[in-house]
Amino acid sequence: MHRSALASGAFASASPPTLTPIESSAAFLAAYQDLRGRRFTAEEQEIAWAASLWPAAHNARWEALHGDLPVSCDAVRVQAAERLRRANA
Repeated sequence: MHRSALASGAFASASPPTLTPIESSAAFLAAYQDLRGRRFTAEEQEIAWAASLWPAAHNARWEALHGDLPVSCDAVRVQAAERLRRANA
């Protein structure tokens, strides 16, 4: 499940990479569950939402270290609270 969770946060991302909109991540996770024929448990849903932030947080760190435009950093700032709320974190 972890690959789908990571993908849900970045599947539509271009260069530089950033977070996809929350609604797009929700649609991705729903489609993934439909295609595999099993819904996530509540715990798996929480893990998926928490994991969806990881690639953007990693990219935000890179931006900060290298003085790049804060594309991922801005996306994390805007979306983190909602993604973490959905993760029950």
